[in-house]
Amino acid sequence: MKRTEVEQKYKWAVEDVFPSDEAWEVAFDALAPKIGFAKYRGTLNTAENLVSYFKEEEALAVEVMRVYLYAFLKHDEDVGNTKYMGYMGKMMGLMTKYSMETSFVTPELTALPEETLRAFAADERLKDYDYMLTRILAEKKYILSEAEERILAQTAEPMSVANDVFGMLDNAELNAPEIEYEGKKQTITNGLYSMIMSGKDRAKREEAFRLFYSAYGKILGTLATTYYGSIKKDIFYKNVRGYQSCLQKSLMGEDVDESVYRNLIKAVNDATPLMHRYMHVRKRVLGYDEMHMYDIYPSLVEDAELRLSYEEAFELVLKGLAPLGEEYISLLKKGRDEHWIDVCETEGKRSGAYSIGVYGCHPYVLLNYQPTTHNVFTIAHEMGHALHSYFSNSRQPYAKSDYTLFVAEVASTVNEVLLLKYLLKTTEDKALKKYLLNYFMDMIRTTLFRQTQFAEFEEKAHEMAETGEPLNKDNLSALYDGLNKKYYGDAVTYDKEIATEWARIPHFYRAFYVYKYATGITAAICIANKILSEGAPAIEKYFSFLSGGSSTDPVSLLKGAGADLTKEETFLAAMKEFEDALNSFEAMID
Repeated sequence: MKRTEVEQKYKWAVEDVFPSDEAWEVAFDALAPKIGFAKYRGTLNTAENLVSYFKEEEALAVEVMRVYLYAFLKHDEDVGNTKYMGYMGKMMGLMTKYSMETSFVTPELTALPEETLRAFAADERLKDYDYMLTRILAEKKYILSEAEERILAQTAEPMSVANDVFGMLDNAELNAPEIEYEGKKQTITNGLYSMIMSGKDRAKREEAFRLFYSAYGKILGTLATTYYGSIKKDIFYKNVRGYQSCLQKSLMGEDVDESVYRNLIKAVNDATPLMHRYMHVRKRVLGYDEMHMYDIYPSLVEDAELRLSYEEAFELVLKGLAPLGEEYISLLKKGRDEHWIDVCETEGKRSGAYSIGVYGCHPYVLLNYQPTTHNVFTIAHEMGHALHSYFSNSRQPYAKSDYTLFVAEVASTVNEVLLLKYLLKTTEDKALKKYLLNYFMDMIRTTLFRQTQFAEFEEKAHEMAETGEPLNKDNLSALYDGLNKKYYGDAVTYDKEIATEWARIPHFYRAFYVYKYATGITAAICIANKILSEGAPAIEKYFSFLSGGSSTDPVSLLKGAGADLTKEETFLAAMKEFEDALNSFEAMID
């Protein structure tokens, strides 16, 4: 379908950002001369000057992000449109300049005496920046001189080369094989591979599995070297700043205590027998003598899809999220009716789904809606992101409006859990109930277990490199293979190809990111259960979290909402949900 064929009501209102390309170009051209804060250099030692700088900088930042948003949205309507590729290129250059021009601020502040920083944080005029200032104080010893920070700001682009190389190899130059699928020869892209892996045709799954990994196998040495380069980048920044480990640097960057990471790893490791049990159930239901890794994705329940139009799906989401109250539901309707959402799959449009929100503008959601159960949950998920941004941006000052990546998946997953529990409670269709239980188990398997497996892999890979062990295709594959067997257990027959799965995971190029999916679903399950069991008091606490932005550290924000990730029992509660779903599913198949 061409974009011109889509009804306006299914398109996002990008004109809410700028009315036209011409208006965007005028705004962009006006920005570059404004980016310069030289007059503030050497002056940030008084509260008056600091207030003045912050106010000027944030006003400009709002303009920059608005201009970025328009370019981003227009680019994703058609990723092959060279005009909007050019817009994004210009924005990247502008934002690099912005980063360089503001690079003096943090070093200048960290050079101040501790008592001065503490006084700034306590000053009423700087209340919008108190948490930021306490974070600067906490990271004081890791900040370098202004000259050094300016140099480091310029390393961002060259240090992204490993990620860029992986992206080019993975998306453009993999020499991906072709497969006969749906009556025609098709290149096995990541998207097509995922579709085949979740399909019913076992022979086709095995064929795709062998072909797909053979392509990665041909360049496995290159991919190992590329990933090693990414890890060496992390080690460089760790060493330059004086952190004890790459993990410590990452966690401190978001003010997350290492105990959270350790609690996650321990709880999931302790719960691997549940995962092994689920694999045995899957093997039994599928009726296979041998179950391979290409057998773990198809639904165990056939013909139970929710074949709903977009309008029907949205109405179902509204019903599922009703426990969140009228205010939340009215905002969901507002997003639908005022065109925050780009609904339809069209030629050239970015695949997948996401939400993006910047200060001073309503959030936007990209969908590629198809009438499947998964897509119904995608609506709930992405609108969770959108309303998290909406609450945070509308109820916090700019300096505290942007929530951290650590909590980014919580609101979206709360919505999924609430919708799932609504459907389980209301459906009388046994097949659909079995499907939903299977869906829930696989959500926990792929988000909690699998992402924790990934987290273990990247931590161990970094530890190997940090202790001087060169990384290559053999030791990376051996590491991954061992972890895979630990997590999936003896119900699975392991083909040699799965040991190389690490080579195709793009998240590894953003170190210590994946564990946040696991902590996110853990917190979400805990919060959703409290909303359903406690009602108004839990909702009030949850809304405080949604509105919290970066007003304090993310772990405290979640604790206030009822999910204390510093306690192992929070993770155990999520495992109990998995066990309960498994028990219910087993009871229905016996």
